[in-house]
Amino acid sequence: MKKENISKKIEVLSQLAQVLKEKNTDDNEAYLYTKAKNPWFSLDFIIYAFDTFINDYLQKNKLENWLSAYTEKSIFETKNVGIIVAGNIPIVGIHDILSGYFSGHHITLKLSSKDDVLMNYIFNEWAKIDIDLMNQFTITESLKNIDAIIATGSDTTHNYFEQYFKSVKKILRKNRNSIAVLSGNETDEELYGLADDIFLYYGLGCRNVSYLLAPKDFDIIKLYKYFEKYVQVKQHVKYMNNFEYNLTLLLMNQKKHFASDFFILEENAQLSSRIATLHYSHYEHIDEVKNILLVNQDKIQCVVSSIKELENDSVAFGQSQHPSLSQYADNIDTLDFLINL
Repeated sequence: MKKENISKKIEVLSQLAQVLKEKNTDDNEAYLYTKAKNPWFSLDFIIYAFDTFINDYLQKNKLENWLSAYTEKSIFETKNVGIIVAGNIPIVGIHDILSGYFSGHHITLKLSSKDDVLMNYIFNEWAKIDIDLMNQFTITESLKNIDAIIATGSDTTHNYFEQYFKSVKKILRKNRNSIAVLSGNETDEELYGLADDIFLYYGLGCRNVSYLLAPKDFDIIKLYKYFEKYVQVKQHVKYMNNFEYNLTLLLMNQKKHFASDFFILEENAQLSSRIATLHYSHYEHIDEVKNILLVNQDKIQCVVSSIKELENDSVAFGQSQHPSLSQYADNIDTLDFLINL
Protein backbone atom coordinates (compact mmCIF):
# COMPACT_ATOMS: atom_id res chain seq x y z
CA MET A 1 0.00 0.00 0.00
CA LYS A 2 1.42 3.35 -1.00
CA LYS A 3 2.05 5.72 1.88
CA GLU A 4 0.55 8.67 0.03
CA ASN A 5 -2.70 6.75 -0.56
CA ILE A 6 -2.81 5.69 3.08
CA SER A 7 -2.24 9.25 4.27
CA LYS A 8 -5.00 10.56 2.01
CA LYS A 9 -7.49 8.00 3.25
CA ILE A 10 -6.55 8.58 6.89
CA GLU A 11 -7.26 12.26 6.38
CA VAL A 12 -10.64 11.40 4.85
CA LEU A 13 -11.55 9.29 7.88
CA SER A 14 -10.35 11.98 10.28
CA GLN A 15 -12.77 14.40 8.62
CA LEU A 16 -15.51 11.77 8.70
CA ALA A 17 -14.98 11.42 12.45
CA GLN A 18 -15.73 15.11 12.94
CA VAL A 19 -18.89 14.95 10.83
CA LEU A 20 -20.24 11.85 12.59
CA LYS A 21 -19.37 13.25 16.02
CA GLU A 22 -21.39 16.42 15.40
CA LYS A 23 -24.41 14.37 14.30
CA ASN A 24 -24.15 11.69 16.99
CA THR A 25 -27.31 12.82 18.80
CA ASP A 26 -30.67 11.26 19.60
CA ASP A 27 -32.46 13.44 17.02
CA ASN A 28 -30.39 12.10 14.10
CA GLU A 29 -32.94 11.07 11.46
CA ALA A 30 -30.97 7.97 10.44
CA TYR A 31 -30.93 6.83 14.06
CA LEU A 32 -34.66 7.43 14.51
CA TYR A 33 -35.48 5.57 11.29
CA THR A 34 -33.24 2.69 12.33
CA LYS A 35 -34.90 2.43 15.74
CA ALA A 36 -38.33 2.30 14.07
CA LYS A 37 -37.18 -0.36 11.60
CA ASN A 38 -35.22 -2.49 14.08
CA PRO A 39 -36.34 -2.08 17.72
CA TRP A 40 -33.25 -3.91 18.98
CA PHE A 41 -31.21 -0.86 17.89
CA SER A 42 -32.21 1.56 20.64
CA LEU A 43 -31.02 5.16 20.46
CA ASP A 44 -28.65 4.91 23.43
CA PHE A 45 -26.89 1.89 21.96
CA ILE A 46 -26.71 3.42 18.46
CA ILE A 47 -25.10 6.53 19.92
CA TYR A 48 -22.72 4.32 21.94
CA ALA A 49 -21.76 2.36 18.79
CA PHE A 50 -20.99 5.52 16.84
CA ASP A 51 -19.06 7.02 19.73
CA THR A 52 -16.98 3.83 19.84
CA PHE A 53 -16.47 3.87 16.06
CA ILE A 54 -15.36 7.51 16.12
CA ASN A 55 -13.00 7.21 19.08
CA ASP A 56 -11.60 3.70 18.57
CA TYR A 57 -11.37 3.50 14.78
CA LEU A 58 -11.33 6.96 13.19
CA GLN A 59 -8.65 8.76 15.19
CA LYS A 60 -5.63 9.65 13.07
CA ASN A 61 -3.02 8.29 15.49
CA LYS A 62 -4.85 4.97 15.85
CA LEU A 63 -5.23 4.57 12.10
CA GLU A 64 -1.55 5.36 11.53
CA ASN A 65 -0.48 2.90 14.21
CA TRP A 66 -2.70 0.15 12.75
CA LEU A 67 -1.56 0.67 9.18
CA SER A 68 2.14 1.04 9.94
CA ALA A 69 2.47 -2.75 9.87
CA TYR A 70 1.28 -2.88 6.26
CA THR A 71 3.01 0.05 4.55
CA GLU A 72 5.69 -2.17 2.98
CA LYS A 73 3.05 -4.38 1.42
CA SER A 74 1.09 -3.76 -1.76
CA ILE A 75 -1.54 -5.61 -3.75
CA PHE A 76 -0.34 -7.24 -6.95
CA GLU A 77 -3.63 -6.86 -8.81
CA THR A 78 -6.93 -5.21 -7.95
CA LYS A 79 -9.57 -7.84 -7.18
CA ASN A 80 -13.33 -7.79 -6.72
CA VAL A 81 -13.93 -8.70 -3.08
CA GLY A 82 -17.35 -9.43 -1.65
CA ILE A 83 -18.15 -8.54 1.95
CA ILE A 84 -21.32 -9.80 3.64
CA VAL A 85 -21.96 -7.73 6.74
CA ALA A 86 -23.68 -8.96 9.89
CA GLY A 87 -26.44 -6.92 11.53
CA ASN A 88 -26.76 -8.23 15.07
CA ILE A 89 -25.57 -4.96 16.65
CA PRO A 90 -25.21 -1.44 15.19
CA ILE A 91 -22.48 -0.98 12.52
CA VAL A 92 -20.85 -4.26 13.55
CA GLY A 93 -19.29 -4.83 10.12
CA ILE A 94 -17.45 -1.52 9.92
CA HIS A 95 -13.99 -3.00 10.55
CA ASP A 96 -14.22 -5.23 7.47
CA ILE A 97 -15.28 -2.18 5.47
CA LEU A 98 -12.31 -0.14 6.69
CA SER A 99 -9.98 -3.03 5.82
CA GLY A 100 -11.49 -3.13 2.33
CA TYR A 101 -11.09 0.64 1.99
CA PHE A 102 -7.37 0.57 2.72
CA SER A 103 -6.71 -2.60 0.71
CA GLY A 104 -7.41 -0.81 -2.57
CA HIS A 105 -9.55 -3.64 -3.93
CA HIS A 106 -12.99 -3.07 -5.37
CA ILE A 107 -15.49 -4.03 -2.69
CA THR A 108 -18.93 -5.45 -3.45
CA LEU A 109 -20.87 -5.01 -0.25
CA LYS A 110 -24.00 -6.81 0.89
CA LEU A 111 -25.51 -5.11 3.91
CA SER A 112 -27.77 -6.67 6.52
CA SER A 113 -31.38 -5.53 6.30
CA LYS A 114 -31.19 -5.07 10.08
CA ASP A 115 -28.49 -2.43 9.77
CA ASP A 116 -28.63 -1.03 6.24
CA VAL A 117 -29.92 2.40 7.29
CA LEU A 118 -26.94 3.16 9.53
CA MET A 119 -24.43 1.75 7.06
CA ASN A 120 -25.88 3.77 4.18
CA TYR A 121 -25.84 6.86 6.40
CA ILE A 122 -22.10 6.36 7.00
CA PHE A 123 -21.43 5.87 3.29
CA ASN A 124 -23.41 8.97 2.37
CA GLU A 125 -21.37 11.13 4.75
CA TRP A 126 -18.13 9.39 3.76
CA ALA A 127 -18.73 9.91 0.02
CA LYS A 128 -19.15 13.66 0.56
CA ILE A 129 -15.52 13.72 1.69
CA ASP A 130 -14.04 11.09 -0.63
CA ILE A 131 -15.54 11.53 -4.10
CA ASP A 132 -13.91 8.29 -5.27
CA LEU A 133 -15.45 6.18 -2.52
CA MET A 134 -18.36 4.79 -4.52
CA ASN A 135 -16.03 3.89 -7.37
CA GLN A 136 -14.34 1.50 -4.94
CA PHE A 137 -17.51 0.28 -3.17
CA THR A 138 -20.65 -1.16 -4.72
CA ILE A 139 -23.59 -1.84 -2.42
CA THR A 140 -25.72 -4.65 -3.81
CA GLU A 141 -28.20 -7.38 -2.94
CA SER A 142 -26.31 -10.15 -4.75
CA LEU A 143 -22.65 -11.08 -5.05
CA LYS A 144 -21.49 -12.15 -8.49
CA ASN A 145 -18.13 -12.43 -10.23
CA ILE A 146 -16.10 -12.01 -7.08
CA ASP A 147 -12.52 -13.16 -6.49
CA ALA A 148 -12.73 -13.41 -2.71
CA ILE A 149 -15.31 -13.19 0.05
CA ILE A 150 -15.46 -12.10 3.69
CA ALA A 151 -18.74 -13.21 5.23
CA THR A 152 -20.11 -13.15 8.76
CA GLY A 153 -23.20 -15.10 9.75
CA SER A 154 -24.67 -17.89 11.83
CA ASP A 155 -23.55 -21.52 11.91
CA THR A 156 -26.33 -22.29 9.44
CA THR A 157 -25.37 -19.59 6.94
CA HIS A 158 -21.71 -20.56 7.34
CA ASN A 159 -22.41 -23.95 5.79
CA TYR A 160 -24.27 -22.25 2.93
CA PHE A 161 -21.42 -19.77 2.38
CA GLU A 162 -18.88 -22.60 2.44
CA GLN A 163 -20.68 -24.34 -0.42
CA TYR A 164 -21.69 -21.26 -2.42
CA PHE A 165 -18.24 -19.66 -2.34
CA LYS A 166 -16.22 -22.87 -2.51
CA SER A 167 -14.20 -21.74 -5.54
CA VAL A 168 -12.94 -18.41 -4.16
CA LYS A 169 -10.57 -17.36 -1.39
CA LYS A 170 -12.50 -16.62 1.74
CA ILE A 171 -12.83 -15.68 5.37
CA LEU A 172 -16.04 -17.14 6.76
CA ARG A 173 -17.14 -16.46 10.30
CA LYS A 174 -19.83 -18.24 12.28
CA ASN A 175 -21.26 -18.06 15.79
CA ARG A 176 -18.88 -17.24 18.61
CA ASN A 177 -19.39 -16.21 22.21
CA SER A 178 -17.34 -14.37 24.78
CA ILE A 179 -16.72 -15.40 28.36
CA ALA A 180 -15.55 -13.78 31.56
CA VAL A 181 -13.33 -15.34 34.22
CA LEU A 182 -13.41 -13.96 37.74
CA SER A 183 -10.69 -14.35 40.36
CA GLY A 184 -12.95 -13.18 43.18
CA ASN A 185 -10.72 -10.17 43.81
CA GLU A 186 -12.25 -7.82 41.25
CA THR A 187 -12.80 -4.17 42.15
CA ASP A 188 -16.18 -2.48 42.01
CA GLU A 189 -15.03 -0.70 38.86
CA GLU A 190 -14.19 -4.00 37.17
CA LEU A 191 -17.55 -5.55 38.06
CA TYR A 192 -19.42 -2.51 36.77
CA GLY A 193 -17.33 -2.98 33.63
CA LEU A 194 -18.48 -6.62 33.51
CA ALA A 195 -22.05 -5.31 33.39
CA ASP A 196 -21.10 -3.40 30.21
CA ASP A 197 -19.59 -6.55 28.71
CA ILE A 198 -22.85 -8.42 29.33
CA PHE A 199 -25.62 -5.89 28.71
CA LEU A 200 -24.39 -3.55 25.98
CA TYR A 201 -26.52 -4.01 22.84
CA TYR A 202 -28.79 -6.27 24.92
CA GLY A 203 -26.13 -8.98 24.80
CA LEU A 204 -26.59 -9.63 21.08
CA GLY A 205 -22.95 -9.28 19.99
CA CYS A 206 -20.34 -12.01 19.70
CA ARG A 207 -18.16 -9.93 22.03
CA ASN A 208 -20.86 -9.82 24.71
CA VAL A 209 -20.14 -12.07 27.68
CA SER A 210 -22.63 -14.92 27.72
CA TYR A 211 -20.80 -17.29 30.09
CA LEU A 212 -19.07 -16.59 33.40
CA LEU A 213 -16.53 -18.66 35.29
CA ALA A 214 -16.16 -17.84 39.00
CA PRO A 215 -14.20 -19.41 41.90
CA LYS A 216 -15.95 -22.12 43.88
CA ASP A 217 -16.65 -19.89 46.88
CA PHE A 218 -17.79 -16.87 44.86
CA ASP A 219 -21.29 -15.66 45.72
CA ILE A 220 -22.92 -15.16 42.33
CA ILE A 221 -25.67 -13.03 43.90
CA LYS A 222 -22.99 -10.43 44.59
CA LEU A 223 -23.24 -9.40 40.95
CA TYR A 224 -26.82 -8.14 41.28
CA LYS A 225 -25.90 -4.65 42.43
CA TYR A 226 -23.48 -4.19 39.55
CA PHE A 227 -25.97 -5.36 36.94
CA GLU A 228 -28.49 -2.79 38.20
CA LYS A 229 -26.46 -0.35 36.10
CA TYR A 230 -28.58 -1.60 33.18
CA VAL A 231 -31.97 -1.46 34.82
CA GLN A 232 -33.16 0.64 31.86
CA VAL A 233 -33.41 -2.51 29.72
CA LYS A 234 -36.69 -3.13 31.55
CA GLN A 235 -38.18 -0.44 29.29
CA HIS A 236 -37.41 -2.49 26.18
CA VAL A 237 -40.43 -4.60 25.21
CA LYS A 238 -38.63 -7.23 23.13
CA TYR A 239 -35.93 -7.71 25.75
CA MET A 240 -38.47 -8.17 28.54
CA ASN A 241 -40.56 -10.56 26.42
CA ASN A 242 -37.46 -12.72 26.08
CA PHE A 243 -36.70 -12.39 29.79
CA GLU A 244 -40.17 -13.56 30.80
CA TYR A 245 -40.20 -16.41 28.28
CA ASN A 246 -36.76 -17.69 29.28
CA LEU A 247 -37.55 -17.42 32.98
CA THR A 248 -40.75 -19.41 32.43
CA LEU A 249 -38.78 -22.17 30.68
CA LEU A 250 -36.34 -22.42 33.58
CA LEU A 251 -39.15 -22.59 36.13
CA MET A 252 -41.04 -25.24 34.17
CA ASN A 253 -37.92 -27.35 33.73
CA GLN A 254 -36.81 -26.77 37.33
CA LYS A 255 -33.34 -25.62 36.26
CA LYS A 256 -31.09 -24.03 38.87
CA HIS A 257 -31.05 -20.26 38.46
CA PHE A 258 -31.31 -16.88 40.15
CA ALA A 259 -33.40 -14.07 38.72
CA SER A 260 -33.91 -10.38 39.30
CA ASP A 261 -36.70 -8.48 37.57
CA PHE A 262 -34.71 -8.11 34.34
CA PHE A 263 -31.90 -10.69 34.17
CA ILE A 264 -31.30 -14.37 34.88
CA LEU A 265 -28.22 -16.16 36.21
CA GLU A 266 -28.38 -19.82 35.17
CA GLU A 267 -25.90 -22.49 36.27
CA ASN A 268 -25.09 -23.93 32.86
CA ALA A 269 -21.76 -24.83 31.24
CA GLN A 270 -22.84 -23.92 27.69
CA LEU A 271 -21.05 -20.88 26.27
CA SER A 272 -24.10 -19.58 24.45
CA SER A 273 -26.97 -18.24 26.52
CA ARG A 274 -30.44 -16.92 25.75
CA ILE A 275 -31.31 -13.22 25.75
CA ALA A 276 -31.47 -11.76 29.29
CA THR A 277 -29.62 -14.83 30.62
CA LEU A 278 -26.03 -15.24 31.78
CA HIS A 279 -24.69 -18.78 32.14
CA TYR A 280 -22.19 -19.44 34.91
CA SER A 281 -20.07 -22.20 36.41
CA HIS A 282 -17.73 -22.41 39.38
CA TYR A 283 -14.15 -23.67 39.21
CA GLU A 284 -11.74 -24.92 41.88
CA HIS A 285 -8.42 -24.46 40.10
CA ILE A 286 -7.25 -22.18 37.30
CA ASP A 287 -6.17 -25.23 35.28
CA GLU A 288 -9.88 -26.08 34.85
CA VAL A 289 -10.37 -22.67 33.27
CA LYS A 290 -7.36 -23.10 30.98
CA ASN A 291 -8.76 -26.41 29.77
CA ILE A 292 -12.18 -24.89 29.04
CA LEU A 293 -10.53 -22.10 27.03
CA LEU A 294 -8.41 -24.60 25.11
CA VAL A 295 -11.27 -26.96 24.28
CA ASN A 296 -13.53 -24.10 23.18
CA GLN A 297 -10.98 -21.84 21.51
CA ASP A 298 -12.77 -22.00 18.14
CA LYS A 299 -16.04 -20.94 19.77
CA ILE A 300 -14.72 -18.03 21.84
CA GLN A 301 -14.45 -14.51 20.47
CA CYS A 302 -12.80 -12.93 23.50
CA VAL A 303 -12.07 -13.60 27.18
CA VAL A 304 -12.69 -10.89 29.76
CA SER A 305 -10.48 -11.27 32.82
CA SER A 306 -7.68 -9.77 34.88
CA ILE A 307 -6.12 -13.15 35.75
CA LYS A 308 -2.57 -13.20 34.37
CA GLU A 309 -2.21 -16.97 34.71
CA LEU A 310 -4.65 -17.55 31.87
CA GLU A 311 -1.81 -17.03 29.39
CA ASN A 312 -4.08 -15.63 26.70
CA ASP A 313 -4.92 -12.21 25.31
CA SER A 314 -7.56 -11.34 27.86
CA VAL A 315 -9.65 -8.19 27.56
CA ALA A 316 -10.01 -5.82 30.51
CA PHE A 317 -13.41 -5.60 32.17
CA GLY A 318 -15.69 -3.16 30.37
CA GLN A 319 -13.66 -3.34 27.15
CA SER A 320 -15.14 -6.31 25.28
CA GLN A 321 -17.00 -3.97 22.90
CA HIS A 322 -13.90 -1.86 22.30
CA PRO A 323 -11.56 -3.98 20.15
CA SER A 324 -8.66 -2.04 18.67
CA LEU A 325 -8.12 -1.80 14.93
CA SER A 326 -5.49 -4.53 15.17
CA GLN A 327 -7.78 -6.96 17.05
CA TYR A 328 -9.41 -8.97 14.28
CA ALA A 329 -12.56 -11.06 14.53
CA ASP A 330 -11.72 -14.75 15.00
CA ASN A 331 -8.03 -13.68 15.16
CA ILE A 332 -7.81 -13.66 11.37
CA ASP A 333 -5.94 -10.66 9.95
CA THR A 334 -8.47 -9.33 7.45
CA LEU A 335 -6.25 -6.64 5.96
CA ASP A 336 -3.33 -9.04 5.46
CA PHE A 337 -5.74 -11.47 3.76
CA LEU A 338 -6.89 -8.73 1.37
CA ILE A 339 -3.39 -7.49 0.56
CA ASN A 340 -2.19 -10.99 -0.27
CA LEU A 341 -5.04 -12.04 -2.56
